[in-house]
Amino acid sequence: MSANPFLKGSLQTIILKLLEDHTEMYGYEITQKVKELSGGDVLLTEGALYPALHKLEAEGYLETFTQVVDNRVRKYYRLTEEGGKQVSSKLSEAQAFIDQLQTLLNLKPSVE
Repeated sequence: MSANPFLKGSLQTIILKLLEDHTEMYGYEITQKVKELSGGDVLLTEGALYPALHKLEAEGYLETFTQVVDNRVRKYYRLTEEGGKQVSSKLSEAQAFIDQLQTLLNLKPSVE
């Protein structure tokens, strides 16, 4: 993943939101979607992705299933009911953090 610590701290939120938008995804698909959405600026590594996926699964926010595609077993992830609730909570936390950061750094657009 990009060396930006803000992104590292947001990885779970990014994963949850992607799964909310796409219902079910496999690991490589998640990395490619992040790359696409960021215009190539964020490269999500397996070393960052899979521990985050496993943690979300252990917390009960994700469930997995496997499917054979082109003679290969592919592991898919999807939100549980609790995971669906967590998306809103994580997005609210992210927005609050962004708002606080903008205020602290005086980055809010000026009203004229």
